[in-house]
Amino acid sequence: MELNDRPEPMNIVLVEPEIPQNTGNIARTCAATGSKLHLIRPLGFSLSDRYLKRAGLDYWSMMSYTVYDNLDEFFAQNPGARCHYLSTKAARAYREAVYRPGD
Repeated sequence: MELNDRPEPMNIVLVEPEIPQNTGNIARTCAATGSKLHLIRPLGFSLSDRYLKRAGLDYWSMMSYTVYDNLDEFFAQNPGARCHYLSTKAARAYREAVYRPGD
């Protein structure tokens, strides 16, 4: 695969995340994959929280993230975003979604 043939990086959106260690681990995944992290307030932790940085190790400087005051602000700044929603309460598994190139 040529460098220019790589798919666009994924965007990961966490809505009102509560657990700093989980967010730090997702930040580490974003750094490894080149994905962008979007955090929707309220956050259940401070971004300077030592547990968040510990879970994400030193990867926060190697990844891109944006913090939004609410979900409306996210949608306003990302018009036309194709979204797949994940929840432990969902009726379908993530693998059952119909994905398209660029998702």
